[in-house]
Amino acid sequence: MYTISDLYDLDHTLAADYLRGFTYPWEALKGIKDFILELGPKLGDGYKEVKENVWVHESATVFESAYLGAPCIIGPGTEVRHGAFIRGSALVGADCVVGNSVELKNVILFDHVQTPHYNYVGDSILGYYSHMGAGSITSNVKSDKKLVVVHNGTEQMETGIKKFGAMLGDHVEVGCNAVCNPGTVIGRNSNVYPTSCVRGVVPENSIYKNNGEIIHKEER
Repeated sequence: MYTISDLYDLDHTLAADYLRGFTYPWEALKGIKDFILELGPKLGDGYKEVKENVWVHESATVFESAYLGAPCIIGPGTEVRHGAFIRGSALVGADCVVGNSVELKNVILFDHVQTPHYNYVGDSILGYYSHMGAGSITSNVKSDKKLVVVHNGTEQMETGIKKFGAMLGDHVEVGCNAVCNPGTVIGRNSNVYPTSCVRGVVPENSIYKNNGEIIHKEER
């Protein structure tokens, strides 16, 4: 339930061919920077290199107060709003929103992703039409600085990496002020209650409640 094919429709990202080279999405995190540097010069008409290794589509809207760190790609129809801070190694797809005081670092955002208000998204991949409510964040480093392990009930999957935020499947909704702890994987079409502290794997078509209870949507 946490492979790339389980979580994502690859028809909705420029990173499709890149991601097909991996089984699990977190395996792609280490190479995002190099992938963007390779892809940028090959982008088709409509993209402009506005500064070294920063490519923005002509139909995107980038506020003057936003910071675009290299390398990054901003897709067509996307809005990068006031005070957004893109630190670099960010591929932002088409028709996305990167909002006020949002920080992105080493991420892939599929098309139609919304991170509209006060979000931190680091070392993460956000699927098609996923949405992070105001103040929700991905925590990408464990407090003990150990390598991240993905927990799925009694199963533990070693990732071998220190920085790993969250993998959000397509159409995931994360409520306001929720925290996705390191190694969080949320399946397609699932919802996270506001103010939740999420750990491990949340199956697709589920609701993650504040106390860690997970219910299937058909059980409501």
